[in-house]
Formats: sequence, C-alpha cells, structure tokens
Amino acid sequence: MNLNHIRMEMARDRENPEGNPHRGYEFTAALTSDGHLDPEAWRTAPEHFVVTRFWDGERTALGALSYRNGEWVFDYDFEADEDDEPGYRFAQHVFREGEYVSIDEPGLGLRTFKIVSVRPATS
Repeated sequence: MNLNHIRMEMARDRENPEGNPHRGYEFTAALTSDGHLDPEAWRTAPEHFVVTRFWDGERTALGALSYRNGEWVFDYDFEADEDDEPGYRFAQHVFREGEYVSIDEPGLGLRTFKIVSVRPATS
C-alpha cells in the first residue's frame, strides 16, 4: 500500500480573503492511481489513515480518516459522532496539489480547503 501525506489549507473566503495557511488538515491516506482516496486500502489497514487538524494556534486535534457508508469522515472521538467532520464528496474528488475540497465542520457548515501538497508518506 502506497501511503501519501496530504496537506490542505483554508482557501479564500469572506473571512480570509487570502486564505489561511494556519488553518487546515494534514492526513495520511492511500490514493488510487487516478488520485482518489482508496477505500480498499482503508479496509485493509485503517490504522494508517490518520489526521491532524491545525487551527490558528488552537490545540491540535488528532484523529482518523474513516470510511463509513460510502463517506469519508475525519473522526476525533471514536465514541461520539458529534465531532465528526465529513468530507464533502471526498469519494469523488481527486487529491492533487491545487485542487479544492470542502469539509462540513460541526456548527460552521461547509468550508473550502486547497490541497497544497501530496507526497509519499515516510515511515
């Protein structure tokens, strides 16, 4: 399984007209040859699919990228669903530098992030 380290930073929006490199996510995941998240690799080794949420100096949140019912979710507390952050149509998106994706943040709605790097993960 070829794992990748993916970094996404907040894209431009009304609150952040230049975007914000201090708000975002870094996660490890396997990608298919065409750049999609690989659910088969996740089923084989979900423990490798990890995420770190960084947010303007707030305490860093550590969790997992999980695949449930055809949907990819950042999960920080495995016993509660309230903190889950679903990726909007992550199964259809290609994860390449320069692409944009959205995450549904609890209480905040959809936020858009730019993929700023995709590189092989190191052990």
